[in-house]
Amino acid sequence: MTTKAVRSTFYLEPGLHQALRRKAATAHRSMSEIVNDAIRALLREDEEDLAAFSARAKEKTTSYEQFLAHWDAE
Repeated sequence: MTTKAVRSTFYLEPGLHQALRRKAATAHRSMSEIVNDAIRALLREDEEDLAAFSARAKEKTTSYEQFLAHWDAE
C-alpha cells in the first residue's frame, strides 16, 4: 500500500476468509491489497451507474405498457 492505511475490523464468513487467504498466498499479495482492490472496483461500478442515471435524468419516461406496445408494433 502506498498511502497511509486505516485499520478496520470486519467479519468474513469462514469460507470467504479461507478463499481470500489462499488467493493472497498464490498471488503473492496481502489480503488487504485484494480487499482494497475489490472495494475500489465496487465503488467505481456504483459511480458509473450513478453517472448513467444522471445523464438520462431528463429523458421522457415510458410506462411498461407503452414499451410493450412499441415492441408489438414492430
